[in-house]
Amino acid sequence: MQHHHLHKRLRWLGTVLISTTLTLTALNIGSIPEPLFAQPSQEQISQRIAVLKNSSQRWIEINLSTQRLIAWEGGQSVYAVIISTGKPATPTRPGIFAIQDKQPSARLRGSNFDVPDVPFILYYDGGSAIHGAYWVNRFGQPVSHGSIYMAVNHARWLYNWAYVGVPAIVHH
Repeated sequence: MQHHHLHKRLRWLGTVLISTTLTLTALNIGSIPEPLFAQPSQEQISQRIAVLKNSSQRWIEINLSTQRLIAWEGGQSVYAVIISTGKPATPTRPGIFAIQDKQPSARLRGSNFDVPDVPFILYYDGGSAIHGAYWVNRFGQPVSHGSIYMAVNHARWLYNWAYVGVPAIVHH
């Protein structure tokens, strides 16, 4: 009798695991390629951009070479702004990400910075962020510790437009 009960529980557990895997796989279709933490090649990034441009999905493009952020809806750009990304000693990491969380305001701290009341934060890549930077008066050059800085009014617009799950593509 106990063997039969164990067999039923294992079958149930297998069903749960398969269902969970299928659900997670379905949710990830078209979002972040596997493996999650691998550094994608420029070709993979270009392919992802092409897929997004052929969709109707909202997505964010951050170009590290031009210091520009473009908000897209499929292949249509809807907002473009000059930004400041990470300086050479603390670079912004290229990759294929998604917005993981939003906060209207927070205190951001690191090993050599502590900034109160940082506005309109969009988190991606486990702690990296796009946000308003009221302390920067000239954008267009890499000056951050890895974050993507925007003027507060532009950060407000992006914060209101983006939702958790929006792809964020960071590239050179």
